[in-house]
Amino acid sequence: MTPDVRPKPPHWTAVIFRLLPFADAASTDLPLGQLLRLSLFQVTVGMAMVLLNGTLNRVMIVELGTPTWLVAILIAVPVVVAPFRALIGHRSDTHRSVLGWRRVPYIWFGSLLQFGGLAIMPFALLLLGEADRFELGLVAGAFAFLLTGIGFHVTQTAGLALATDLAPEIKRPRAIALLYVMLLVGMMLAAFVIGGMLHDYSPMRLVQVIQGTALITLILNTIALWKQEARNPKITAPDRDTPTFSELWQTFMRDGRNARLLTAIGIGAAGFAMQDALLEPYGGEILKLSVGATTGLTGVWALGSLIGFMWSGRMLGFGGDPMRIAGKGIVIGINAFLMVLFAAPFGSPFLLYLGALTIGIGLGLFSVGTLMEAMALAKNETAGMALGAWGAVQATCAGAGIAIGGILRDIVAMLVQGDAPAATLAMRSTGYSTVYIIEIALLLAGLAALGPLVGRSRRNAKSEADQSDQPFGLQEFPT
Repeated sequence: MTPDVRPKPPHWTAVIFRLLPFADAASTDLPLGQLLRLSLFQVTVGMAMVLLNGTLNRVMIVELGTPTWLVAILIAVPVVVAPFRALIGHRSDTHRSVLGWRRVPYIWFGSLLQFGGLAIMPFALLLLGEADRFELGLVAGAFAFLLTGIGFHVTQTAGLALATDLAPEIKRPRAIALLYVMLLVGMMLAAFVIGGMLHDYSPMRLVQVIQGTALITLILNTIALWKQEARNPKITAPDRDTPTFSELWQTFMRDGRNARLLTAIGIGAAGFAMQDALLEPYGGEILKLSVGATTGLTGVWALGSLIGFMWSGRMLGFGGDPMRIAGKGIVIGINAFLMVLFAAPFGSPFLLYLGALTIGIGLGLFSVGTLMEAMALAKNETAGMALGAWGAVQATCAGAGIAIGGILRDIVAMLVQGDAPAATLAMRSTGYSTVYIIEIALLLAGLAALGPLVGRSRRNAKSEADQSDQPFGLQEFPT
């Protein structure tokens, strides 16, 4: 009689490989442990985004009574830095130093700025809560948001470029995608933890949460950087010749396909992001949700984005076209905003949470699809600039969308509260609903922009041609 031999349970690393999207990005040159440690800088960026776009905008609008349009502008302040991400990436590509590091100085400098912005932010919020010091609080708040924004834009751009340097060429797109998975994980965990800590809201508790986040940011980024980049004085020699940013950028944009891709990314990013400053106030003002409950919306959104990354990774594993994946994400996003739109008339927090989850899924698919295309453009010598261009367009258009969304919400709300005949048909949610309808229109435009880019690998002749001559429409999507 043979003994009953049961297979041993899989090692925890095998479980991670099965469950974690893009975990197969690991290689001999860049083991999974090292890659996950490097990804900690994305976790801290996610924490900062949750505070800026999730918690603080709700607190300033609902608890502190700050006008929505003013809060939206404050949240969009980091956009001032976003257009320079391509330049930041180029500077890290061509950094001159006798020490031999290209990326580490930029990541460390960005971490310090991010820490500083978060450290002074609580004091700005306390000043905003006092009527006689509101103007001073506004200036301090703008400065804190700017420092934090500069910090995470510099850190993220240089960090992604470092991952590109460390990963073998065949693994680079999936390594970058894994880093964005960790960004979403950081956002999701931060949203739920911060939401739980602020369940019983008080100004002092908020100060503790923000300053704790600042300290954790510095600790995690230090761990992420430890012994990641080997010194190579040859590539950072002060006397070496390097191409200028303008020369590389002109060459990059001369390809009509690249210009069209960045256009589609910008339209889609704006369409997905206009709600960023409104979703939590929408839940608090219209559906009467608590601070903790509305912060949980960010966590649900991040969970949806993680699902989108997992789904996109599976489709790419079966040979899926990145642009088709991005287009599918836009279609899902359109349906998501319809759910959010109808949450108010139905008085349904469930529809709002489901909409936030679905927005995340759509954005995850869209981000992975466009990221895979951008990564095809990244070479060793220009990785920072290519990734910076992708991040610059996405962040700039998203930030502009956030600011415009907040301003439009307040303008519409003011108009419908007047004596115009339309005011009799308006509801409290009309300002929010207007923004969500505009987002649906933008996503439709983004879908049209993606059309000519779909199926490049199946159109051998057209793949080498300038895409600027192709039609701009939905008919390009294969059925």
